[in-house]
Amino acid sequence: MKNKPLSAIFLIVFIDLLGFGLILPLLPFYAESFGASDTVIGLLVASYAAAQLVGAPLLGRLSDRFGRRPILLLSLLGTLISFLILGFAKTLWLLFIARISDGITGGNISVAQAYIADVTDEKSRAKGLGMIGAAFGLGFIFGPATGGFLSQWGYSVPAFAAAGLVAINLLMVFFWLPESLTAEKRAALAQAEKPKFTIGALLDALKRPFSGSLLITRFIFGLAFSIFQTIFSLYALRRFNLDAQQTGYVLTYVGVLSVVVQGGLVGKLSEKFRDDLLITVSVGIMAISLLGWAFVPSVTMLLIILAPIAFSGGILNTVISSALTKTVQPQEIGGILGLATSLESLTRVLAPTLGGFLLEKLGYWSPGVFGAIVLTILFAYVWRVIFNHPLAAQAVPEA
Repeated sequence: MKNKPLSAIFLIVFIDLLGFGLILPLLPFYAESFGASDTVIGLLVASYAAAQLVGAPLLGRLSDRFGRRPILLLSLLGTLISFLILGFAKTLWLLFIARISDGITGGNISVAQAYIADVTDEKSRAKGLGMIGAAFGLGFIFGPATGGFLSQWGYSVPAFAAAGLVAINLLMVFFWLPESLTAEKRAALAQAEKPKFTIGALLDALKRPFSGSLLITRFIFGLAFSIFQTIFSLYALRRFNLDAQQTGYVLTYVGVLSVVVQGGLVGKLSEKFRDDLLITVSVGIMAISLLGWAFVPSVTMLLIILAPIAFSGGILNTVISSALTKTVQPQEIGGILGLATSLESLTRVLAPTLGGFLLEKLGYWSPGVFGAIVLTILFAYVWRVIFNHPLAAQAVPEA
């Protein structure tokens, strides 16, 4: 594992997610200040994911062809412009434009994952990808709390602060980050068959053994988990009457848990256990945890139940990404990770509207019960299709 590129990409992802974390928990309150209903707030959150549904796989495939570095620069530029629009927004429709424009160019996480895959071997890949998860968690340790603090001077202030962080990131990528697809790797890939630059070609991955099952698992798990993530701010407001600052502090706590899991624990677990076992266990833990979240009676108990949710979510997201990179050719890594991000984005299109509907029509307990039911069904699927799959045996950790 090459430490210098990994350190660079870790810092870049951290700053990127720090900016993202500044505004994410504030979006419902920002939209509410323009008179948006719960349903419209759900649509606002979903608009980013809907745009990313198209943008992520295309950016991933472009990075396979032209390199990770230029696509990261393009993505960060789009995010910078989007945050500036968000900060200057005076109407609700400008909030939608900001989130959609960011979503179209916001595939930088999948490109960063592809970068990690370029500079690691299969044995250390989960550990390397876990660093991205840790950077994500660190961003949410400092981002929501800082955003909540800055919001007392107006919701536009965190947006401008996020734009400043993205500008710093642009400079770091331009001056510091080397290209991971070196001349040697480009020469080797030139000998291989070029993957087609179409959505249809990417969707063919769903038909492949093991990789298709992994993508299906990513989608179904992502739907349940995205309902939890995207509806949490409204849930916290409706269930416990937590304001923007208090919700930010709770999400900071979740960020700490994510750093512990993905920054250290996932790497050690992936060295001892096979990917299929870790995926199966994570789905089971999440199903039980979401059921507990549905009926949690107090904020104290909420903090307790968030621990296994963060544990299982962090492990599964990292391990699935690692496993996917082992099921395709090197020239397809960016594309398959982009497709995985696209499927996850699709869940974020569906989840806010579905979660908002459940919360409004049935009550605060319903998103958790729905997620638990979905993941119980997924557990049966994973147990039957993924656990002990012949291709999983090819990635048995060394003793």
